[in-house]
Parts: sequence; structure tokens; C-alpha cells
Amino acid sequence: MATAPTGVSGPYGVVKFKNLALAVLPLHEDGTVTLVGQNRFPHGDYSWEIPEGGGPLGEDPLEGARRELREEVGLAAGTWREVLRAQLSNSVTDERAVGFLATDLTPVPQAPDETEDLAIVRAPFREVLETALSGHMLDMLTVAMLLRVYHMAHEGALPPALARRVLS
Repeated sequence: MATAPTGVSGPYGVVKFKNLALAVLPLHEDGTVTLVGQNRFPHGDYSWEIPEGGGPLGEDPLEGARRELREEVGLAAGTWREVLRAQLSNSVTDERAVGFLATDLTPVPQAPDETEDLAIVRAPFREVLETALSGHMLDMLTVAMLLRVYHMAHEGALPPALARRVLS
């Protein structure tokens, strides 16, 4: 039993994570994004999402994000920008996330984990955003990152040519 902020005792618990959740939205110059398709064990379903993974709490989040982008989709980015920090399921876990926008993308050898069977697709940003908003992409970090980058484009926080491609 633990004591709530109200002073009432209750059955509270916290799931503690040893990793930081990392998300990367790879945005190509033509306005497309690279997505990963994979089976997700906890819900027993197939998920299309942006490249994601975990990095040890003591590791620089950018280094972990670079690794995930390379491993999962075989890309390296010339420009990185942290655009999101989030608490995931903060009523029961201490899990935190950091999201990065990756641009100036170039192909590199892909090296997925041996437990991963990944499909990779490139699709127009707006199409992916509409798919997420219609409820067909359920991964929280993917939805949050798409909305964040759309907002950045709308507010002029992206280079003009890239913002036009995101918004069109």
C-alpha cells in the first residue's frame, strides 16, 4: 500500500523502466516518411510506426536515436532535431520518451535485431498523418511525432520547402 497525494492509502505501484523510449521521424526532402511494420507482442497485432526503440538511461538519447534509425530502416541523418519529450503511461510507469526529427537522409546498411522481422515503406507525410488520425495507426509516439511535425510545419518551424511538402 502507498499513500496518494490526498493522504488516502491505496494499492499504488510503479513499473520502472531501465531504458528511455526513443522515436525518430525520418522526413525525406520529397515530403515522405519512412515507416516500419512489425508484429507487436503485447497486443498481438501488426503495427506501422516510425522507427523506435530504447536506449539505456545513461546514454545520450541522440546516440540511441541514430542507432535505431540505422538498425531499423537503414538510414543516417545529416540533421537531427529533438522535437518531443513525453511521459508514457505516467499513471503506472516512469517511462519517458524523446522524439527526434531526422532530415538530410542517406541510406546505410540496415542491421535489425535478430528478434525483429521488419517491413519498411516510404509514404507521403500527409497520407501517414491522415492514416494515424483516422485511428489506423495506434502507436502513441508515432501519432505524437506526426502531430508535432505537422504543427512545426504549420507554425513555420521547419525550412519553408520542407514545410510546404508536409502541409501539401
